Amino acid sequence: MTTYLLAGGGTAGHVNPLLAVADALTLRDPTATVLVLGTAEGLEARLVPARGYELLLVPRLPFPRRPNRAALRFLPRMNRAINDVAALLRSRKVDVVVGFGGYVASPAYLAARRAGVPVAIHEANAKPGLANRLGARLSRSVGVAFAGTALPHATFVGMPLRREIVDLDRSAAKPAAQEFFGLDPERRTLLVTGGSLGARRINRTVVDAAAQITATGWQVLHITGTAAEVTDPAIAGYRMLPYCDRMDLALSVADAAVSRAGAATVSELCALGIPAVYVPYPVGNGEQRFNAADVVKAGGGILVDDAAFLPSWVESDLLPVLSDPGTIWRMGEAARSVGVLDGTARMIELIDQAGRRTARR
Repeated sequence: MTTYLLAGGGTAGHVNPLLAVADALTLRDPTATVLVLGTAEGLEARLVPARGYELLLVPRLPFPRRPNRAALRFLPRMNRAINDVAALLRSRKVDVVVGFGGYVASPAYLAARRAGVPVAIHEANAKPGLANRLGARLSRSVGVAFAGTALPHATFVGMPLRREIVDLDRSAAKPAAQEFFGLDPERRTLLVTGGSLGARRINRTVVDAAAQITATGWQVLHITGTAAEVTDPAIAGYRMLPYCDRMDLALSVADAAVSRAGAATVSELCALGIPAVYVPYPVGNGEQRFNAADVVKAGGGILVDDAAFLPSWVESDLLPVLSDPGTIWRMGEAARSVGVLDGTARMIELIDQAGRRTARR
C-alpha cells in the first residue's frame, strides 16, 4: 500500500489539479492512502474534506517581501512547520510527496528532503510561484501545465483536469445542456465567465454589448459570478446566471468563450477545442497573460487587456470573428492542438518515477 501526501492549496488553481490527481491515484489503487496538506484559510479547507480526503493543517506562511519584524518571525515559524511536516511524513509512513504550489508546498518540500521522502511537483501556471521554484531544485520529477514554463527539470504534462471534463462528450451532452440552460439549439453559444466571483470588466462590457452580440445570430450564456454588479439586460438570446455548478454542461454548449486566463480555464478550453477571447486579470504578477500565450500563438485564442475590453473592442474585433464560422472552426482546431486531456495520467507517471528513483538508490 502506497501513502501519498499531496501539498497545495489557497486557490482553485492549486486545489483542483490536486484533487484530480488524488482521485486518479485512489481510482488506480483503492488500497492507496492519500493525505492532503493544506491551511485552514484556503479553499482546500472546504473542498478536500468534502471529497473524502484527510486534510492535515499547517500554518499559512507567506514569504516575507521585505526585511521587517514579520521577516524575523518567518524563519523560526517556517522551521517549526518543516519539523512538524517531517514528523508527519515519518509517522504516517509517507512514500511520496506531491506538491502543487501555494503556501503549504515549501515546508512540505523541505520536510521531504529532511525525511528522505521523494518529491514530485506540478506547476499549473506558465509563470511559476516561489514555492515551486524552490521545490524544482529539490526534485527531478517536475510537471508543468504549459510548455514554456521556466523551471529546472520541467516536463510538459499539461493540467490534471477534473474527471467530468476528461470524460466529457460535448456533442452527446449538448442537447441536454441546451435544455438545462434554456438555450436555443439553432443558435451558436458564446460562454462568458469571469470565475466564481466574477470579473467586473468582462461583466460590464458583455452586458453593454449584449444586443450587438445577439444581433450576429449568437446567443450568450453569461455566468457573472456571485459578486457581480450588473443587471440582466433581458433581451432575447441572452441568458444570465450568477453561478453555475455544472460547468461541464456550460462547456458542452460553448461554441466560443470570453473569460479570464486562469491556468485551469485555459487548459480546459484548449483540451475541449473551444476558441476563446482571454482577458487576463490585471492585478498580480501577470501570470494569466503567460497562461494564454501558447494558445494565442497557435491561433486558438485572442488576448485583450482588461482595460481594452470595451464595447468598442467587441464591435471592432469580436463581432467579425463571431460572424465568420470558418474562423471559429479554425480557432477551435488550433486551441485543441495545444490542449491536453491526459494531464492527470502524465502527472501520475512523474509521481511513479519519483518513487522509483528513490527505490533504486
